[in-house]
Amino acid sequence: MFPVRRASNVLQRYTVVDRVRWASTDVKDKFKILVLGGGSGGLSVAQQLYNRFEAAGKPLKAGDIAIVDPAEYHYYQPGWTLVGAGLKQKSTLRRPLASIIPPHITHIPENVASFDPARNAVRTDAGRSLEYNALVVAMGLQVKFGAIEGLPKALADSSSGVSSIYSYQTCDKTWEDIDALRAGRAIFTQPQGIIKCAGAPQKIMWMAWDRYRRTGRQDQIKVDFFTGMPTMFSVKKYSDALEALRVERGVGGHFGRNLVSVDAANRKAVFKNVADGTESKEDYTLLHVTPPMGPLDVLKGSPIADAAGWVEVDKGTLQHVKPEYSNVFALGDSSSLPTSKTAAAITKQAPVLTENLFHLLDSGKIGSAVYDGYTSCPLLTGYGELMLAEFKYGLVPAETFSRSVGDQAIPKRVFYHLKKDLLPWVYFNYFVKGRWFGPTGLARPDFV
Repeated sequence: MFPVRRASNVLQRYTVVDRVRWASTDVKDKFKILVLGGGSGGLSVAQQLYNRFEAAGKPLKAGDIAIVDPAEYHYYQPGWTLVGAGLKQKSTLRRPLASIIPPHITHIPENVASFDPARNAVRTDAGRSLEYNALVVAMGLQVKFGAIEGLPKALADSSSGVSSIYSYQTCDKTWEDIDALRAGRAIFTQPQGIIKCAGAPQKIMWMAWDRYRRTGRQDQIKVDFFTGMPTMFSVKKYSDALEALRVERGVGGHFGRNLVSVDAANRKAVFKNVADGTESKEDYTLLHVTPPMGPLDVLKGSPIADAAGWVEVDKGTLQHVKPEYSNVFALGDSSSLPTSKTAAAITKQAPVLTENLFHLLDSGKIGSAVYDGYTSCPLLTGYGELMLAEFKYGLVPAETFSRSVGDQAIPKRVFYHLKKDLLPWVYFNYFVKGRWFGPTGLARPDFV
């Protein structure tokens, strides 16, 4: 009898699972606005859209907007540099995602599995078909630690001397490694191509350099910057200032060099020359790695993505470039917008998207708001100092404070406290609630 009962139980269990799976494929949810991603872009634009309809006297119903994201936590990622510099505890820079999505916005904790824009629908990995009147894609990008041979293993080894501020799991290891180093060679890397916050790889380098200077270790530690890019920064004004700083501080500059592998056991890193493909092996005592990044796999090859895998939107309106997908918008890291991928950029993108999508749903015609490519990179250059790079399309400086405090290419203490103290507080109290608009602060931009 035992084998029979066992078989019966197994049969019963699989029958229940199959029934649930079958039922889930038949579930269809319809939303006025479906937002994919509960990161900086998704949270801020979802709430701004809700507020915009309310301000127009046409309030949405609870549940008209939904955010799709299975993450347990939401992270203030710009703060990971502060963790790596010993200025913050990483636990203070995250919140349970469900706790910061307001009750009037539906939270769907599932992954997006596929897109069907012709039917105004996406399908989740749970088999649900989510239909929409308008779709906002704010899914971020992927950080490809595995693209560098030996890196995942090195990051997991507490004695490897290898760290990265580009993950919650490893940003505190960065500080432990920096603070523990007494002598040797500290290498900081940046890959060629698109990454989150292109200034961050050298922010942590400058903080390490200053830590060594302030603790009398400067003469015992050689700091080197290996970057796949041709210059210190994409905007000439700030690049020139950073290059002068590099020379003044004696930091080695190795340009057009991509990290391709790490041998943690022997403390060696292999770099490939962008120009000719030749490789060189470098000894290190400390290695801080910025891995390559790219679009999410689920977006690659989808109907709404370009050839590279970014959601293909107009750089001014943030609306999809294909007329048949005119109800699809995107912002932030997953978009094709030709500007730096930073939270600061989202502060200017979100109100533009909100205005244009509001008018599209309200009148059938897109609004007049235009995004100028604004982004910002608060470049930490040491403890108590920061260079505030702000620029727009064409790599043209677009500085907010130059008239009041002077040239923003000159590091200042006030900018340091803006980055360290004010912005993390603003982020959780205003930004993710749709009430922070970057250079205009709490004042929502006016669009003619």
